[in-house]
Amino acid sequence: QVQLVESGGGLVQPGGSLRLSCAASGSIFTIMGWYRQAPGKQRELVATITRGANTNYADSVKGRFTISRDNAKMMVYLQMDSLKPEDTAVYYCKVTVSWNMRSYWGQGTQVTVSS
Repeated sequence: QVQLVESGGGLVQPGGSLRLSCAASGSIFTIMGWYRQAPGKQRELVATITRGANTNYADSVKGRFTISRDNAKMMVYLQMDSLKPEDTAVYYCKVTVSWNMRSYWGQGTQVTVSS
């Protein structure tokens, strides 16, 4: 059974930093990533990373956010720097199982960027 536990969200001032963590268990995962959903908007991709550490970022976060993973610990991280108010959203971890390509979502963690 796949389980995801996210942590690290919170309130931060503009220009500040936060680090999100997602602990995965229950399978081997090919792609791990972060998505976000702001109030009244659709969920959107933030960043993804493969087992081989190939990364993909939304244009809006390039140069500010860094995704990484620890395959041994089955963790994925999102380091968010130079945060802006428009980064305010619920951030979701998403993983894809290697052998059947099914995807699973975490419960979400709130990130609020405000002065």
